[in-house]
Amino acid sequence: MVCLETAKQETIKLIDIMTGEFGFSSDEVNVSFSGHRGYHVHVENEVIRELGSVARKEIVDYITGVGLEATFHGLGFGKSKTLTGPNLHDNSWRGRIAKGTYEFLLGASEEDLKSIGVKPKAVNAILANKDAIEKSWKTTGPWYLKGVDIESWKAIVQRGAENQSAKIDTVVTTDVHRLIRMTNTLHGKTGLLKVSFPTSAIEGFDPLDSAVAFKKGEATIYVEDAPKFRLGEETYGPFKGEKVELPMAAALFLLCKDAAEVTD
Repeated sequence: MVCLETAKQETIKLIDIMTGEFGFSSDEVNVSFSGHRGYHVHVENEVIRELGSVARKEIVDYITGVGLEATFHGLGFGKSKTLTGPNLHDNSWRGRIAKGTYEFLLGASEEDLKSIGVKPKAVNAILANKDAIEKSWKTTGPWYLKGVDIESWKAIVQRGAENQSAKIDTVVTTDVHRLIRMTNTLHGKTGLLKVSFPTSAIEGFDPLDSAVAFKKGEATIYVEDAPKFRLGEETYGPFKGEKVELPMAAALFLLCKDAAEVTD
């Protein structure tokens, strides 16, 4: 379930912003697995409770990095006409820009760099100096790299910032009238529970284990088409056009996904 792991990583980034930059304590930030494809992060604070849609939109823009301009976060020329920029020890978006740039540069292929508009000369300079780039982060970062022009740096920074932003549901976040699913209720598209847990537990949280509601019983179903999937410690499938007897949780999962139907 690649999408579930991706959703977890995005949630971890969001929690870091909530606690590290907005200053909320871990007691004020509550996390839940939705029972489907993502996580809910709720901030229990009276100040937040009073915010309207416009104020929430400003928060969304900050979290997602909308309108981020690299030159306002330290990217530019110093007194010696040498290009400088933020470093890994900086706070907030400056630090995230540095981290995103660092991680992108070290893992970027020639195709990755060209796809974001980095000029050929700059592409060659980056690929030939990855060891130097890695070492440079111990001081000020790679911004001085010969052969990489400022326009190429802006493109790289933009991609780094995108990678560091938290991908959230912007519509839900700004909607002050949105209903919230209650903890321990079943999600109709999976048969899994909405499960709440402390922010400190998210790294090790396994939704396909902790959110399984039905631990007992079996059911016979006809499966039209289903890929291999895991629930708990067991793996099932793939199935195609066949009648199978499955544990109740697995059978309900396929039924909720409209991949199967009940059979006598």
